[in-house]
Amino acid sequence: MPREAKIKALIWLSGALLMVVTLAYVIDPLAGPADEPSHAYYLDSNAGDDSNSGHSPTAAWRTIGKINSIALEPGDTVYFRRGQVWRETLDWDFRGSAGLVRRFLEMQALNGYALLINGYPVGYCYYVAEERKGLIGDLYVMKDFLSVENEERLLTSVVQGLMKTPLIRRIESQLMMLRTGPAITLPDAKFVRTFVRNFMEIDAGTASRLAERAPSQPVWFDSWSERKQDEAATLIATAYQGHVDSEINDQYRSPAGARRFLMNIVQFPGCGSFFQPASFVAIEPGSGRLAGICLASLVQADVGHVTQVCVSKAARGTGAGYELIRKSLDSLARHGCRKVTLTVTGSNAEAIGLYERMGFRKTRNFSAFVWDTFWGQV
Repeated sequence: MPREAKIKALIWLSGALLMVVTLAYVIDPLAGPADEPSHAYYLDSNAGDDSNSGHSPTAAWRTIGKINSIALEPGDTVYFRRGQVWRETLDWDFRGSAGLVRRFLEMQALNGYALLINGYPVGYCYYVAEERKGLIGDLYVMKDFLSVENEERLLTSVVQGLMKTPLIRRIESQLMMLRTGPAITLPDAKFVRTFVRNFMEIDAGTASRLAERAPSQPVWFDSWSERKQDEAATLIATAYQGHVDSEINDQYRSPAGARRFLMNIVQFPGCGSFFQPASFVAIEPGSGRLAGICLASLVQADVGHVTQVCVSKAARGTGAGYELIRKSLDSLARHGCRKVTLTVTGSNAEAIGLYERMGFRKTRNFSAFVWDTFWGQV
């Protein structure tokens, strides 16, 4: 039976970062924790082999994926052979996100569930409740314990907990680490809508070769400035009226909500560290009004991410969006980024077509979920 407790949970966050967080609730499907000695693990990207024991330099493992597949415990140590490089799961630097999580913990504003097996945490799901909305941050289960049942257990606990929270009217989530996909049974399915999202990337070489193109209608481009934040919020709210993305993120529906969204992008590291040199605005020369924005961040020292692209309805189809993105990509490439990523809703064919013509390719899908018709019925 599930039980509640407070624990220190060791989380291998998205396969890239080991972090200690305190979670308020624990799901413990198996009782009986046992004391285990600490271990040392060795990685060698050249001479290692994942079939080795991993417990000595001469029997080192080869991949980060192998480390992801085990349950690291307090006191365990991972040694990476000096001078070697592992790229498989280290494209996103989650230290900034971990700092943000710690800040919410210090404010006692973060809740969540950890999945325990034999008393040890092997998965987690956390969330934040703000105003009348619950935001599920992410859900992750370690590889050796990954199953439909375990992911369902975590997601169901969070969703049902939020639904019982006073004043919560809506729950949003974009679960990039939910890996059982369509097989999972969503909790309270009669209240949920599902949206497919695409994760796309482009290599720096392709990005740097994109030709500069003047838009068919006059606009001039300038670097992003926080002085433009209020006007950008109005642009987003207007441009996304009736758009599917405003169904996924209700902050797009009003200037006040879009302002909070922009503040999160610029000031907080949830989507990487905001990178102003690769963030641009397009301005109508006559009126001086914003015609579009493209904001970028660094999710790793050499990996950029396009966090927001928005073009006014009047400027769509003029090439302003292409040139905004091209300028961001060029700036990120010149900064030393080897690739740039972005996410886009799968039904947004117009945007996906533009990204593919520029050289982006889809690398994976993930789902966005919205529960918003449950008030008074649960």
